[in-house]
This record gives sequence, structure tokens and C-alpha cells, in this order.
Amino acid sequence: MSLPAPPKARKDPRRIEQLGRVRTDDYAWMKDDNWQQVLRDPKALRADVREHLEAENAYMKAMLASTDELQAKLFAEMKGRIKEDDSSVPAPDGAWEYYVRYELGAEHPVHGRRPRGGGGEQVLIDEEALAKGKAYFHVGGAGHSNDHALYAWAADEQGSEYYTIRVKDLATGEEAAAPIESAYGDFAFSPDSAWIFWIWRDENARPSKVYRRPARGGDDVLVYEEHDEGMFLGVGTTADDSHIVIHVGNQETTESWIIPASDPTAAPVVAEPRRVGVKYSLDHWTDRWVIRTNDDGAVDFKLCVSQAEVPAKATWRDWIAHQPGRYITGFLAYAGHLVRAERVNALDRLVVMARDGGEHEIAFDEEAYALNLEGGFEYATTVTRFVYQSPTTPRQWFDYDMASRERTLRKTQEIPSGHDPARYVARRLFATAGDGETVPITVLMLKDTPLDGSAPVLLYGYGSYGHAMEPSFSIRNLSLVDRGWIWATAHIRGGSDKGWAWFLDGRKEKKTNTFTDFIACAEHLIDQGYGRKGKIAAYGGSAGGMLMGAVANLRPDLWGAIIAAVPFVDVLNTMSDTTLPLTPPEWPEWGNPIEDPQAYDRIAGYSPYDQVSAQAYPPILATGGLSDPRVTYWEPAKWVAKLREFQAGEAPILMKINMEAGHGGASGRFDFLKEIALDYAFAIWAIDEGWTRA
Repeated sequence: MSLPAPPKARKDPRRIEQLGRVRTDDYAWMKDDNWQQVLRDPKALRADVREHLEAENAYMKAMLASTDELQAKLFAEMKGRIKEDDSSVPAPDGAWEYYVRYELGAEHPVHGRRPRGGGGEQVLIDEEALAKGKAYFHVGGAGHSNDHALYAWAADEQGSEYYTIRVKDLATGEEAAAPIESAYGDFAFSPDSAWIFWIWRDENARPSKVYRRPARGGDDVLVYEEHDEGMFLGVGTTADDSHIVIHVGNQETTESWIIPASDPTAAPVVAEPRRVGVKYSLDHWTDRWVIRTNDDGAVDFKLCVSQAEVPAKATWRDWIAHQPGRYITGFLAYAGHLVRAERVNALDRLVVMARDGGEHEIAFDEEAYALNLEGGFEYATTVTRFVYQSPTTPRQWFDYDMASRERTLRKTQEIPSGHDPARYVARRLFATAGDGETVPITVLMLKDTPLDGSAPVLLYGYGSYGHAMEPSFSIRNLSLVDRGWIWATAHIRGGSDKGWAWFLDGRKEKKTNTFTDFIACAEHLIDQGYGRKGKIAAYGGSAGGMLMGAVANLRPDLWGAIIAAVPFVDVLNTMSDTTLPLTPPEWPEWGNPIEDPQAYDRIAGYSPYDQVSAQAYPPILATGGLSDPRVTYWEPAKWVAKLREFQAGEAPILMKINMEAGHGGASGRFDFLKEIALDYAFAIWAIDEGWTRA
């Protein structure tokens, strides 16, 4: 049976001159000039672009038709590991405890509360009912007012990340005010419950203004306007409810503006003015500010305190000193204690500090694991909550008494279809990069998987923005591991797995370290018998999709398959387009190719789309979302067209564009698994060379 013919994208050369350099983009036509409208209404997509994307989807479906049964089986396995009527551990707050729960078969949860200690449920919102009849529905921020009278939530119904915020009166069950439109998914009630602070997204989908309106409806008042297009905004309250805080920042520079809760209509005051390269965040701990910062050369961050009303830098006093290699990732403040989260050599740890002095670590024994602080609503408590997990151990929710050191297991993630951790082994390996750095790799496999190179390997990576790849438990990965695959996660530079310096060593002029680290991890796995060349599936999404594009260009011979989910591959064009939502905020990560010739040349030298060349590429699957404001649909579309043009081998290049979703893919908890099942089925199909028999 012959292979179906792939779509052939037309070439429409566009000459681009920039900083004295000239490039030609044959597929620039795929970007709809009306893309802002497409974000809000996918039906507005230009007809020729829609026709091409639908042809790509049809080709992908035809090529992978032989995997339909496998996809269904993978989906059923993953769904079978989810407790369908699951619920969160209730979080107490005064007379109530709040939680989310799922009905049997529901894609979306119910948000509920009940009297503390037991009693009947009050439904706050039913996401499943709200999502009915909608192709996409996602709730971002959601929460109650301090007086427990109101509940607000932000919903996105396109995948565009333009949210609508609604406020519900919990006494009447009716909406208390007109909805807030064109909002970010982040908002905060003032501690007195009288106001709601929210963030407006402009026409280019950037968060640029903070407004305040009466929580029960009324006029919006501009509180703060950010004039730097490169900054993100956030809003929240301090742990002790003494202040409202507006967060401003990008990857390398931050700033906080504070408003006293005693006067929520007061103008915000800057705590410490922004300085390029200085990051700080703060919280109020009853009688003092606690500041986490990288200032004064504290690359892996330190904690300072200030007892000033406005905590300017001059008032900071070092408290927990900087230690290279000990990355302080955050902290939670309570009336009598403060818990700081740290990461050392790609492993998390939690340290409890008492207000009256002394500290202790919450210890764990596994070789690779992840710890996440979950906290809660209450400040005057000795109990904090954290989640523990490892590649072999399902999530466990613990309440920890910071005074008595008593650890109470509140919930273990239930795997209805069964899970025996003893069947698996998780290991921590270390690859040596070309410059001598050691790169951690977390490996998960069945105990009896042979280490003779015969097992197929999936190597996952990200390596950008300082995001660490936690060695966590995944109901999804088991579907490959149970088939004899080895799942490996590469903790490469560009992430903060080994500290903030690990991130700094994988961005801007050092970005290529991310790519060469990933290749070093693959070669180490081969050397140690965990896999062999041409039988490794590389997997990454978003900026991790850029990694996939880069390693495809650099070492196509290593991979038996490449899965690039919502891949950021058209780096030079995107970083040169100031109308796109993330371009100015991303310049600190990649550089500004509009003004900086060195940045232009550096990005052009690794941008996957620009570096496609005539060589034998392995089978590649690229995915995207039509209403994605982060990685626009035309990036994977252009990349796939160019890859096919230059493909010197026989392997297929496939693409799937979700015509009804954005960056995160499908919104339902089960629908999303269908997309993962497609990715995994493609990996199995490609490694087994199913495409040669199509």
C-alpha cells in the first residue's frame, strides 16, 4: 500500500531586510494578518490558511490510521489511572473548607465548600455545566472573598487566554456584578472583601493595566499602568492580609507595588524600583517584610528582611545568606513559622524556620523525587501542606505541623487500574557535557528492562525560562514504560534544576548549551546501555519544542522520532515581530534581534526554522493550537513545510493543528489525554518504523 501524498505548501517568497542582513521567508503567508481576531474567533481564519491546515490534519490522520486502535488503547489506559470521582483535600478557612471534585466521567470539576468539620456541600461553580456546548473551556484563577460571601472565577472559552471574570453572590447564587471582559486569568479580592483587582489584556494580548472595581459591581478605576511592553503583571495579597501587591516582571527583572489593606483605594507605592537583572519578590510576615532576591550577586537567591513600612533596598537586611548551588525557589509565611523551598542538584527540599529561631528540614529518602508547597488559606496556623511524589510514587498530600513536626498523610493519589511501585525503578544518572558540566538525567523503567540498548527510549526536555523539570509521578508515562520503554528526563541548562546559575548558563549567548546538553544526555544513555542511536524518541513542547527543532538540525541521526508540541521554532521572525504578545517580554531570554546585531546572528544561528537544511530528518510530529497566543499556529505550520522541502530521507513529517484550542491543547482532563495518546502512538509507530509499512 502506497503512502498518502503530503500537502505541498505553496512558496511565496518574502524578502526581509533587518540590521543590514537579508533573509527570505517562503512561508510567511501562513500568518494571517488578522491573527488577533483569530485568537478571539477561530472562524475568522483566512480561507487559504484554513484549507492548508485542514489538509495537514487530514494527511496526519491518514498516515497514523494504523495507530487508531493503539491510540484508543493508550487513552483507555491513561484514563483508567484517573480516579473519575476524584476530589482535592479540603483546605480550611475559618468556618469553611474549600475543595474541588469531579463527578464520574466529567471533564471539568465542581468547586465546592462545606462547613468545617463536616456538613452539606454548597456548590460554588460547576465547570462541567458551564462548559456544556463549548468546544473549549478553561478556568484560570478562582477563589472566595475573605468574608466568604463572594466567589470569583476567570474563564477562557477560546484557548486565547483572554478571560472573562465573573463574581457570584454565595447567598443568592446569582452573579453579583457585570462580568469583567478582556482580562488576564489572575485577580485578587481585597482583604476587606470590598474590591476586586484585575488585569486587562490589550489588543495584542498583553497584560498592561491593573484595575480596581467594587466586588459587587461598579466602575473600574485604573490602579496601575505598565508602559514597558516587555513586562508581565500579577496581583495578589500578602500572607498576613496586610497588603495588596502588584507584581511586575520579566525573566530577569522584577518590581513590586504595594497598597495597604487598611486603605485599598490608595495609590500603589513601589517597594524597590526595578533594576535590570535584579529579581525580588516579597511577603509580609506580621511585623516585617521577607524579601527573596538575587541582588548583590546572590545568583541562587537569598532571603532578606525589612521592618520598614515601604521595604526599599536600603532597608533590607540579609537573613538567609546566599549559598551557591542552593537555589531558594520560594517561601510561605505563617504567623509563627516560615517555610522555604530549595533545590540542590535537581532535588527539592523544604526547611521550616520558627519565628523565635531555629530551623529543621523535612527529609525524604528516594533517589529522585519532587516536593511542592501547597500551603492554604490560613495564616494563624502551625500546619502547612505539601505534596510529595516521585517517578514511581503517586502524589501524596501531607499536612505537616511545623511546631510538633508531626506529618499526617491526608491523601494518596489513587490509581483505579492499579499501580505497584515495586515493578519500577527510578534512577538518577549524570551525563558529561562538552564543557565538563554534569547534566542530571532522571530515568524511569520496569525493573526487568534490559540495559543492552534494546529498549526504546523517550527523552524529554525543556531547558528555558528557568523552569525545572521535576522528577514527578505521571499516569501518562507509564503507558510507555509498561511497554518496555525507558522514560528519561534531561535536566538541561536553561532550566533551574541545578540552581539559577544553571538557567543563566542556558540563555542568550549561552543558549546552545541547552541543545548540546540534551544531545549529551542521549549519548550518555546510549553509552550506558539504556538505548541506541536511532531508537530514541525526543519529546518537548513550547520552548522545549524549539529544543526539538534544534536537535533535529544538529543530530538527526540520534533520533528515531521527534515530537514537538506547540513548538517555538520560528525564533528569529517571532522575536522580530513586536505585535506578538510575548515578543518584548522574551527579549531578556533570547536577545533583541531588532536592535542588536549580535543577538540577530546568534538567534539566526540556532533558530530551527532558519537552520533547516538538506539532510535526512527522522519522523517528526509537530502539534499546535489555532488560538494559541504563545506559540502561534503558523510556527509549526511553516516549519513542517520547510522540513518537507529539505527532507533528504524518506521519513514522514506530520502536523496536527487543534482548530479549537490554544497553547495547552484540549481543555478537558480526558480530552487532553487523547492528544498525549496521539503523541505516544506516533513515537511507537515511528520507532517501530510503522511508516514504512503504511
